Order: sequence, then structure tokens, then C-alpha cells
Amino acid sequence: VPIQPSVYEQGFEKLMKKQNKEQVPPRSSEPPNPKKPQQPSKSAKKMPSGGSASLGPKKHASLEEALRALDLAELQREMEKSQNMFPENPQIWLKDLAGYLNEKLQTPKDEPVPTHRSHDYPYCAVSKELKGVIRSLLVKAPSMLEMFVEHCIFSMVQELDKTTASESVHGYRICIQAVLLDKPKAVTFNLKKYLEMLRDQQNRPVRCLAMMWVVGQPGYADLTEGLKVWLGLMLPVLGIKALSPYAITYLERLLLLHSNLTKGFGMIGPKDFFPLLDFAFMPNNSLSASQQEQLRDLYPRLKVLAFGATPESTLHTYFPSFLSRATPNCPGVMKKELLHSLSECLRLDPLSFSVWRQLYTKHLSQSR
Repeated sequence: VPIQPSVYEQGFEKLMKKQNKEQVPPRSSEPPNPKKPQQPSKSAKKMPSGGSASLGPKKHASLEEALRALDLAELQREMEKSQNMFPENPQIWLKDLAGYLNEKLQTPKDEPVPTHRSHDYPYCAVSKELKGVIRSLLVKAPSMLEMFVEHCIFSMVQELDKTTASESVHGYRICIQAVLLDKPKAVTFNLKKYLEMLRDQQNRPVRCLAMMWVVGQPGYADLTEGLKVWLGLMLPVLGIKALSPYAITYLERLLLLHSNLTKGFGMIGPKDFFPLLDFAFMPNNSLSASQQEQLRDLYPRLKVLAFGATPESTLHTYFPSFLSRATPNCPGVMKKELLHSLSECLRLDPLSFSVWRQLYTKHLSQSR
């Protein structure tokens, strides 16, 4: 029986078929030119690098060097050529932009996620002039931006998947960041789709990490969007060995970047908070000791987010789950946190005592 393509691959196969459809220049009213016609289908792939195709694109020592060597005038000419050739197909202009930038910005192979760089890398290295060229094209194709991001993800993971002779993916990353800076909901409006792809591809961690990097980008500008991404995409895969380090690192960056947590109030409720508490304090779970320690360091801020602006009216909803975990066999560090939280609930929210009375007989050992 032939192996069926995954949901991830099926989705992008449909995307690529849709993008490649009708990629022909408009019919001209002028008489046909006897010269050899151009091959417009190549325009929808990569722009020529100016040298022999067999040699491949020139590699630079660093992205900064590649950006300095980039000819903006040539880029603008190529983009104008693409728009003139395909005036009714803006998706082709965008694909040409990504292909051109990725070919010209070649360096030694990238990591799946550039965690050793700043959160806004590589877009932070781009000049004001180049950003202007990119944005001027994006504003002409507002309805194509979601599809463009998916095209860049697909192209990026194809390169990162290769074990030999692969290209770096700075151009695709830059295009993705440029779109999501102004239109974060291009990825966050449909997190279920990306979560399904992650679960389907979890045995291919390079693909998963690249996708987590993409979908996490909006969070650096907006804490609400970042928490939405973390709770909807990264918490469900926390515990998968290859993905847990990045999920925790992303949360750490998010909470360090947004010191004012008030904008995230209301995002974390009991159903999200208690799995986090268990991951942070319960021994022998699927996280390593160092990952648990990293999560415990973040726990106080997660607790602030969960309790929100009005703990006096919300803590009674947390009381039952704190109480049920405070068993005699509960690990010492976790029990200390649970008892502190239970006393906090009783002190701040009057309804917590009523909840305790209702649960008392079912939780005698915890109540003593």
C-alpha cells in the first residue's frame, strides 16, 4: 500500500498547485515576436543569480555581509519585471521576492531556529531601504499574505530538511517576519491547523521547530498573541523531547520581553495553569531536570497571569485543583507551593472557604 502524504504535505501540495496555476504572462495585442519566447514559468521560481546555475548562489561569510552586497536597484528592477509580466498574479510577485532574497542572502547553513540570536533576527539586520522595498510589494497584495507565509514555510522546511548541499533560509525568514510584523493574525487565527501539522510531523523535528519559530513571531510584538500561540501550539507539545527546549525558551523570551504582564491577564485559566504547575513541580515527568528548573523559574509570572487583575473574585476557581494535588505523598517542593496557594485563595477570595466546605469530606487527607 503506498504511503499517504501527511496533512502537512497535503496542505502544501494544494497550496503549491494553487500558486502554480495560470502562471503565464497576459496575452499581448501586438503581433507575435519571431524571436525565441521567454519562459515565464521560471519567473515563479528563483531569480537568476547572474552566474552559472551549476555553481549555485554565492555564499557569504555572514548575513550582514550578504545584506551589504545586495543590489537594491537590481532587486527593484526584478520586482518591476515580475509585476509587468504577471499583473494579475500578485502571488507570483511575492514568490519572486522571497526566491530572489533567499538566493542572494546565502550563508553557511542555518539552524532550524536561531535561538542564539535576538528574537527579531534576521529582520533586525535588514536596512531601512530594503524593508521599504519589501513592504511596498506586500501592500500591493494584502489578500495573498497568508498564502505567502505558507509558501515561505514550505520552502524553508524543504531546505532545512536537506542533509547535504542545502541553502540557508534568511530570505524566507525575512519575508515571514515582514508580513507578521503588520499582520500577526496571518498565522494566529488558525492555530489548530498548525497544531495538527506539528502533531503529524513530530517525528521530523526540524520541520516542527521551523514552524514553531514562524508561528511564534507575533508574540514578540504582542503579549496576548504570544500567549495565544504558546497555549494553543507549544503547551500541547510540551513533553516531546525534541520540541520541549524551544517551547520553554520561547516562553522565557516572551515573559522577559513583556515585563508588563497586565496585557496578558485573562489569557491563562485553570485548565492551562494546572498542567503547567504539574510540568514544573511533578517529578519524573517528560521534562528533563534542567527544563523543569527553567519552567519553575517562570512559574511565579505564570501565576500572576493566571490569577489576573481581580484575584479576589477568581481564586475560588483554582482552589479545588490546588486542594486535590496536596496529598500526603505529594513531593515536598510541590506541597509547599500548593499550601501557599491554598492559603492565598482563602485569604484573598471569600468564596474559596465555601468551596472548601463543599469539598471537605472528599478531601479529608488534604484538609488536615
